[in-house]
Amino acid sequence: MILPKIPVGDFVETSVFWVELHLGWFLDLISDFLDLIISGFSDILMFFPPFVIALIFAFLAYSTGSKNLKLAVGTFAGFLLIENLEIWELSMETLSLVISSAFLALIIGIPLGILTAKSDFLLHILKPLLDLMQTMPSFVYLIPALIFFGLGNVPGMIATLVFAMPPAIRLTNLGIRQVPLELKEVADAFGSTPLQKLVKVELPVALPTIMAGVNQCIMLSLSMVVISAMIGARGLGYQVLFGIQRVDIGMGFEAGLGIVIIAVVLDRITQNLSPDK
Repeated sequence: MILPKIPVGDFVETSVFWVELHLGWFLDLISDFLDLIISGFSDILMFFPPFVIALIFAFLAYSTGSKNLKLAVGTFAGFLLIENLEIWELSMETLSLVISSAFLALIIGIPLGILTAKSDFLLHILKPLLDLMQTMPSFVYLIPALIFFGLGNVPGMIATLVFAMPPAIRLTNLGIRQVPLELKEVADAFGSTPLQKLVKVELPVALPTIMAGVNQCIMLSLSMVVISAMIGARGLGYQVLFGIQRVDIGMGFEAGLGIVIIAVVLDRITQNLSPDK
């Protein structure tokens, strides 16, 4: 070797332990806040009987799917199947993790996408970070999350948040940048402020692309929540992992079927929210 090895791994390890040592109190605050969000969504989903939750999601599928009765019936039947397989609580834990992770990812990602659409300088700064977030193997996210937050739902949510955020940022940026210049000029000619132009012109025109980012964010959240079972995140992913460890084909298949049902329902609902549908 011509040049000595660059101690990248040692530097990262030292930085992680420095953060853990000096900012542990801040990490505890973040952990408590995120745990409160997850518990809130979980309590809401567990408060209602399965039949009511199935009806709610069937109504959402029907109202967002151009009054598609088949989609509503399929959604209702899918949730009843989850209840019949006796994996309802695990499914609601998975769903609460997905909703809370996607919710935070969108709250952070969409405003960042708007800012990058308005600033080329910010885009050039964030673009390498987004490339890193999207190309890094998903299992790698589990390591720092585990070190900082221990085992449980919170580190799973952190890893999911990082993994699922890039599509929301990129597609929001893309949608706003693709707004026709003529529309922007008309808004300027009528004396619109930058905020009025954003809210009344750019966001409505960019909404189909933004909603595609929302859909991708939710789907990536679901995939990462399942993987996060490796660091103690509860739900169907843990059931799949437990089935693998015990070589229990039936248990793993039932949990996997529950994941598929949730994924299809969330995918159809978010796809149909697009104004192009």
